[in-house]
Amino acid sequence: MPGQHITHRQEDLYMQHRKAGASQDVAAAKAGISVRSGRRIEQAGGARSKMERDWRTREDPLEAVWSAELVPLLEREPSLTGTTLLDYLEEHYPEHYDQRILRTLQRRVKQWKALHGPDREVMFRQQAVVSQQGFSDFTHPDSPITIQGQPFAHLLYQFRLAYSGWRSVTVVQGGESYAALACGLQRALKQAGGSPLEHRTDSLSAARNNTQNVWTDDYTKLCEHYGMQPTRNNPGQSHENGVVECANGSLKQRLSQQLKLRGRADFDSVEAYQALIDQVVEKLNRRTRSRFAEEQASLQPLPGDEMADYRTFNVKVTRSSTIEIRRVVYTVPSRLIGERVQVRLHHDQLALYVGQQRALTLPRVYPKPGEQRARSVNYRHVIRSLASKPQAFRYSQLRDDLLPDDNYRELWHLADQHLEAREACKWIVTVLRLAFEYDDEEGLGQDLLASARAGHFASITDMQARYLRGQTITSSVMTAQHPLASYDELLSSIKGESQREAAMAEGCS
Repeated sequence: MPGQHITHRQEDLYMQHRKAGASQDVAAAKAGISVRSGRRIEQAGGARSKMERDWRTREDPLEAVWSAELVPLLEREPSLTGTTLLDYLEEHYPEHYDQRILRTLQRRVKQWKALHGPDREVMFRQQAVVSQQGFSDFTHPDSPITIQGQPFAHLLYQFRLAYSGWRSVTVVQGGESYAALACGLQRALKQAGGSPLEHRTDSLSAARNNTQNVWTDDYTKLCEHYGMQPTRNNPGQSHENGVVECANGSLKQRLSQQLKLRGRADFDSVEAYQALIDQVVEKLNRRTRSRFAEEQASLQPLPGDEMADYRTFNVKVTRSSTIEIRRVVYTVPSRLIGERVQVRLHHDQLALYVGQQRALTLPRVYPKPGEQRARSVNYRHVIRSLASKPQAFRYSQLRDDLLPDDNYRELWHLADQHLEAREACKWIVTVLRLAFEYDDEEGLGQDLLASARAGHFASITDMQARYLRGQTITSSVMTAQHPLASYDELLSSIKGESQREAAMAEGCS
């Protein structure tokens, strides 16, 4: 068979049969080759018949431009790709070159770079030393997570020991902040039972002032507290942080599989989500059990106390019962108006202190992507004051934020459409006060909304009787205005009493 391609195995098989006494015809048939090919193999003394050739079997489509134009371009800029060079040819020789030669051009460029291109960077694999290094990194989860049906924006902080590969993962909110880094790192060291000699990160702004190329004061103190030397990989060289970078992939893949197995990605709380992650990490750490036991015995002992994983702010509560931290306005209970409070800003919460006493804890809120500011408004903080002046609701800067959810926002929209303006404000403020006093805010909103959609707005007394179970709301929303004459009588009595006191004082003198 002319042009038949014979493999080395076929050649060996043919010669084996011939040495065993088979004829050329039989040996060729058993090897799957022609008799002529068998004779050629024997004439070559059993050597490999596939000889290297130094000629082309077809015309070179790049012959006119390869050495003259393309090679000089590659020598000047070796990073050029075959696709870019094809664009060059199509621009200068549109009648001769098109997409049909792309694969040929790419193979030629690849071969040229292997034979004549510049040296490439060599990776020197490092030998991990027991208890020497711990690595930190943040990563975004692949699967969207919800908490009680609401999207949960967060990062996963991962710490990993270089020698054993043992890891710890913590859910953190917001960005790659110092509070998130300190919280996750200290949790990891506590779980590990000790600290390594060196802590490595990439160019985290939470740990390093990259403009001045120095470590931040807080991060320096944190590392000193645990006896760790802070180090970082070179900017843009993520492979130098590969111990934890590659671990991010395995973590997210495992977590994604667990969520699919679970059948849903919604959790009752952040703590429940963290518990699932801890289960995933515990299974991953089983592979490192023996090496971790060896490394754990060599870790530095932990100090008796932890470093603060928060930033501190001192602010005064405004007369609107609000504070502003990091471009976010938070409402606080009105009893704090005028007080100067200390705010300890964690990655997930704010702790407010009056003196040394904790007064309040608020969930931390972050501006949405593309927005510079945000609000965290809880109507429960101000509802008693609002109930005494319900008309302030309509033009309040916080009006829409005072309504706790979409049901209440629709209630206000319907009330404003169907009731007289002053009555609409009174009605919705009463509803908010009921929601504050009632033990089922969501159920109340759903019940009233069903009636409002039908055009029925329950009276204040009806709502009070139905939802407060005998309690009463003591606010001016339900209190009738006193007659003006009663104020005249009061002022007259006060004036007469003052005159009598003056006369008595004159008699005594």
